[in-house]
Amino acid sequence: MKATEVPAIAGAYLFEPTPYADERGFFSRTFDADVVRSVGLDPDAFVQDSLSRSVGGVLRGLHLRSGAGEAKLVRCSYGRIFDVVVDLRTDSPTYRNRAFFELSDETQTTLYIPAGCAHGFQALTGTADVSYRIDRPHDPAEDVTIAFDDPELAIPWPLPVTSMSPRDREAPSLAEALKHREN
Repeated sequence: MKATEVPAIAGAYLFEPTPYADERGFFSRTFDADVVRSVGLDPDAFVQDSLSRSVGGVLRGLHLRSGAGEAKLVRCSYGRIFDVVVDLRTDSPTYRNRAFFELSDETQTTLYIPAGCAHGFQALTGTADVSYRIDRPHDPAEDVTIAFDDPELAIPWPLPVTSMSPRDREAPSLAEALKHREN
């Protein structure tokens, strides 16, 4: 497994495994504490694992947490997704940068998203399972959602949106969400 910095988002990394494939299928290590530690992250900091399943075209996000924020490792364990990270850390050298990734079950690549960054994704296949490893217990009072179609972000979602939660559909603009997060 190797770790690669994401230039557009300071402190973000891609962890790319080396799958072993044969006629039976493949075996892949999806988390390696030593590799995580090698880029300055604490592998023991992650306290919660979660899984979402989405059907093609479903859009989830853009989400982040107020307060101390939330760092996470994200991997598409089945199917394929278009993944988006927006740096909303005012003290970051990559503040307001966006980065786009295609994560899939073929590569099993894991994306590390630093606390203070917004995250969202769209399912590109009939079914897409996304695994999350999160560094803080969830507190719904800290949830912040940003409109997926905010013109300031101009995210090039690849498919028409087939479904999204009411929370995501009614999300405020980036400017409004940032104003709320600061209060």
